[in-house]
Amino acid sequence: MTVTRDEVIPIQQRPPEPVLDGAREVGESGGSASSALVRVDSTTDVSAAEEFLRAFHDAHPKAGSLAERLAEVRRSIAETGTYRHTGPELAYGARVALRDSGWCTSGVPWRRLEVRDLRGLRNASAIASECFEHLRLATNAGRIQPMITVFAPDAPGSPGPRIWNEQVVRYAGYVVPGGRVLGDARYTGFTAAVQRMGWKPPSQRGRFDHLPLVVETAHEGPKLVTLPRDVVQEVPLEHPEHPWFVELGLRWHTVPLISNMQLDIGGIRYPAAPFNTWFVGTEIGTRGLADENAFGITRHVAERLGMDTSTERTLWRDRAIVEINRAVLYSFDSARVTITDHHSEALHRLSWLRSGPRTSASGPMFSVTKEATRRARLGAPSGPPPPAPKRPRYDELSRLNRRCLGTDPSGG
Repeated sequence: MTVTRDEVIPIQQRPPEPVLDGAREVGESGGSASSALVRVDSTTDVSAAEEFLRAFHDAHPKAGSLAERLAEVRRSIAETGTYRHTGPELAYGARVALRDSGWCTSGVPWRRLEVRDLRGLRNASAIASECFEHLRLATNAGRIQPMITVFAPDAPGSPGPRIWNEQVVRYAGYVVPGGRVLGDARYTGFTAAVQRMGWKPPSQRGRFDHLPLVVETAHEGPKLVTLPRDVVQEVPLEHPEHPWFVELGLRWHTVPLISNMQLDIGGIRYPAAPFNTWFVGTEIGTRGLADENAFGITRHVAERLGMDTSTERTLWRDRAIVEINRAVLYSFDSARVTITDHHSEALHRLSWLRSGPRTSASGPMFSVTKEATRRARLGAPSGPPPPAPKRPRYDELSRLNRRCLGTDPSGG
């Protein structure tokens, strides 16, 4: 299914176009990181467009004349510097990108990925509203629906919109007296940044406060939009054997709607193309709740389990993390929300790697820039990035596992 919607931008909302350097992202070129957008002056790569169109027509022999489509695209690139994908081309490119970029979790029917074609939307409020609608639709009463929403692409002289957030639903992290963190420590920088931009946290701050969505457009700049509470389904976490676990007050949202990756199809870059599949349990348990650089609940859980935490030789961290992951899977299964475990996912990835060669390096793909990753954690800081925090030794295996599974966006 493909949904299409257009929107007209009032001309008076457009300020004079900034004069920036080439097609590089701000921050990567040494300039100010106060903006995610740059003016795109380079034209679309004709060879990438042709390669994609040939692949599309090979997969869709009834799509019409390839020769006519190639001539049309070459003419468009010569005249405007770019071209526009048809609806079927966009849907095909998004599905192949999901399949071949390694972000397709086990069991996802990539051919039936629902594609929402909203390339006509350019205003921040409309883009945010459609991200929230995506979240509603993908939640699907717990039977998570894989979906992508594609907004306007980059074009010569007209950059597309960007979404700063790593995922549409992320939890705030507040630095409290004593240097402790209330909430998700991964997002203390982003939380502070959006507060400086005008976001007001709840009067009673908690560990699971939803961060606002930050959408940046060329004619509006970055805009904050509050996440409606009713669009987020969350699962309270309990353990199958330990009744006290529910007393910890832990919960997690059900849809991993990734929002800061760009989608590249046939030489066209869509910088805002939020998409979702469903969670791998360890993404929540190990990476979100257990990691000391996130919620850091491992020691507390180990102590409640009566483990000896005085020495690492007891492997109390490993044992506690297993129980946290058991609680995540049990809770999602009890709530009838789609989720997969990391063992099934590892087998799926191995099968995917053995299934044969992927498409070429210029084929459709999802990717994330270092600047986008940095912006998702720290907002839009100026100056050089801060040094990466030291990882606890026990997290190294988790980090290596994430790299093997392809679920570590930092690539480190």
